[in-house]
Amino acid sequence: MKTTLDIPDELLNEAMRLAHSKTKKDSVIIALEDFVRKKRIEEAFEMEGKLKFKKDWERLRHER
Repeated sequence: MKTTLDIPDELLNEAMRLAHSKTKKDSVIIALEDFVRKKRIEEAFEMEGKLKFKKDWERLRHER
């Protein structure tokens, strides 16, 4: 999907440098993937104490 974005040059250049990416597209993809991953981790931590696990959770985890 093509999208037009107005991203500050300094920010995009810094993202490219830190991500060691050669294209602006790669930099944006890396940044978005990182953002989504971090938000999913935050959501998982917010669920702490709200879910009930069976006593054999540890056994099931190691059977994978």
